[in-house]
Amino acid sequence: MAVDDDPQVLRAVRRDLRSAYGDRYRVLGASSAADALKILDSLDERGHDPALFLVDQRMPDVTGVEFLLEAVSRFPDARRVLLTAYAETDAAITAINRVRLDYYLLKPWDPPHERLFPVLDDLLSDWLATYRPAYDGIIVAGHLVSPGTHAVRDFFTRNGQPFRFLNVERDPEALTVIAAAQAGAALPLVRFPDGTVLSAPTDTELARRLGLATTASRPHYECVIVGAGPAGLAAGVYSASEGLSTLMLDSRAPGGQAGTSSLIENYLGFPSGLSGGDLTRRATIQATRFGAEILHPVEVVSLTRDDPAKILTLADGTEISAETVLLATGVSYNRLQAPGADRFEGAGLYYGAATTESSACISQHVFIVGGANSAGQAAVHFAKYAARVTILVRAGSLDASMSRYLIDEIERTPNIEVRVRTTVVALDGDEHLERITLHDADTGEDTVTPARFMFTFIGARPHTDWLDRVVERDDHGFVLTGSDLISNGGELPAEWSLERAPYPLETSVPGVFAAGDVRAHSVKRVASGVGEGAMAVSLIHRYRSMG
Repeated sequence: MAVDDDPQVLRAVRRDLRSAYGDRYRVLGASSAADALKILDSLDERGHDPALFLVDQRMPDVTGVEFLLEAVSRFPDARRVLLTAYAETDAAITAINRVRLDYYLLKPWDPPHERLFPVLDDLLSDWLATYRPAYDGIIVAGHLVSPGTHAVRDFFTRNGQPFRFLNVERDPEALTVIAAAQAGAALPLVRFPDGTVLSAPTDTELARRLGLATTASRPHYECVIVGAGPAGLAAGVYSASEGLSTLMLDSRAPGGQAGTSSLIENYLGFPSGLSGGDLTRRATIQATRFGAEILHPVEVVSLTRDDPAKILTLADGTEISAETVLLATGVSYNRLQAPGADRFEGAGLYYGAATTESSACISQHVFIVGGANSAGQAAVHFAKYAARVTILVRAGSLDASMSRYLIDEIERTPNIEVRVRTTVVALDGDEHLERITLHDADTGEDTVTPARFMFTFIGARPHTDWLDRVVERDDHGFVLTGSDLISNGGELPAEWSLERAPYPLETSVPGVFAAGDVRAHSVKRVASGVGEGAMAVSLIHRYRSMG
C-alpha cells in the first residue's frame, strides 16, 4: 500500500510497484491517511494481510509516522518504508524507535531498479519468510514445558520450518493428532501434511523427513567449513563465490547462537536491526546461490592429517577429504552450576534465547541470567510477551558487559527489572521448573521465588573436544592461531611442518584455520565473526598458492 497526498507522486509510486510486483501482489494506493485507514478496515474484514506500507512522511492531515503507528497496530507484521522529500534524519530515527521502521527512501527514487526495487525486494522476502496464512502444515503436539517438545520446536525454528504447536493439556485438537499415532506413542508427536505422525523424533529423523541434505555430493573439497554460524556462513559465501568447491557442516542448523537472537540492533547497515533468523536465512541463500553445499544436522567427530589433505570423520563414519579446513564451531553458553539445573534443562531452564518459547511465556514471569548483550536482547524480546522480566546479574551493574543502547532500552521498558549481585543457587519443582533460590551477595540472604521460565547467558565454552591432540588450544579449549602459536622464545609448535610462521587465523596444523568465537582472543560479536570468516578465505587462497 502506497500512501501520499501528492497525486503525481502517488501515481508514480503505484506505476513502479505494479511494474515490479503486480504479478504477485495487489498494489493499493491512498491519497490521505484517512482513506488508507478505511482501506485497511476493509482488508481486515476480508482477512487480507498487507505485506508492505510505503508512506509519505509530510502529509497535511497526519504524518507518515503517525499513520504507521495506527497501521502497524492492526497489521504488526507488515513491512514499513517512509518516503521523504529530503534527508529528514530526525523523522527517520523517530520512526525507527516508535514503529520499528524498516527503511526510509528519498524522493525521487529514480531509477527504481537501483534505488527502490532492491530495498523492497529484501523487505518483501523477509515478510514472506515469516508470513503465516491459514495453516495446514506441520503440527507438533506435546506438553508446553518439556525437554522433548522443546527440542523438536527448537529444531523447526532454527531451520526456518513453519509449524503449529498444540498443548496436549489444553488444546482439544491435540487429541486428533494423538488418535492418528500408534497406541502408546511417546510425546511429542509431529504430524505432517500427508498424515504421517512421528513419535518423539530425533533431529536426524526430522531432517530426513524434511529432505535436508546430510550427505556430501563428492569425496573431496577445496574448502570444508565446520560450523555455520556468522563466521562459517561468511566464509561459505566468499569461498563459493570465488570458485572454491565448498562444503559447510553444522551439527544442528545454520545460524549458531546468533541465529536464535530475537533482534540484532548494532549490525552495520541495518538501522532498524534484524533478527538472527533473518540474517541466517539471507546468508544461507547467498552461500548456496554461489554453489556452497550445506549439510545439517551432521556432527564432525575427528580431524586427521593426511598431508597435504585433511580428513574429517562424521558421526556416522563417513569420511570427507579437504584441501583446507575452517573451524567455525562457535561456543555454547556455560551450564548453570546449581542443584536442579540438569534436571530442568528444557523443562523451564533454557540455554540461550530460545525464541521458540516466546509464546509459552505470555503473561509469565521470565528470569534472564547474565549481563552481556545476548541477555539484554533476550530481556527486551521476552518483555513483549511476559508480564514481567527479571535480569539476574552477578556484577554490580550492566555497564561493564552490555552495550549502552541495550541498557537504555531496558531502562525504558517498564516490565523489566534488573537485580544486581544476585545469583541462582538452586532450582526446584516436580515435572517442570517451579521455584528458584536466589542469593543476594550484598545481604547474604537466600530467597525462594516462583519461576516457570529461566533463560541463561553466562560465559561460553567452545566446541573443540573433538580436536584434542590435533590442534593447539588454550586452557579453556579455544583454538590458538597465528602469533599466539609462537612461544616467547620464537619456537613454533612441534606439529608445525612448514618453514614459514602460521598465517593469521591459521592453527597449528597448516591449512587448518579458525574464525569466530571458537578462536582464542576473538571479539565475541556477530560483525567480528563475519569479518573473520571473510578474512579466512583470503588466507586460504594464500595457503593454496604459496603453501
